[in-house]
Amino acid sequence: MHVKKGDKVQVISGKDKGKQGVVLQALPKQNRVIVEGINVVKKHAKPSQDNPQGGILNVEASVHASNVMPIDPKSGEPTRVGYKEENGKKVRVAKKSGEALDK
Repeated sequence: MHVKKGDKVQVISGKDKGKQGVVLQALPKQNRVIVEGINVVKKHAKPSQDNPQGGILNVEASVHASNVMPIDPKSGEPTRVGYKEENGKKVRVAKKSGEALDK
């Protein structure tokens, strides 16, 4: 996948197009990601041990990984991802600036 947990991404299509957020969870088998503040849905919760009141909660639902692009660390714009080998490790780099995306 071109995005990982902790990446700052921008949504490029759908109802939240243009919004930015941080990837909270990556689901590579389904090719989906959960992004903070994006695709918020209402979830009905039954009363439980940790939520004794129950009720309706706002929860982030997953979006397809193809609908998000990582933010270039230099320019702050969405960019595509390339791969480079540095010191025997595969590193993700931003196509726009050539800056490494991995910390």
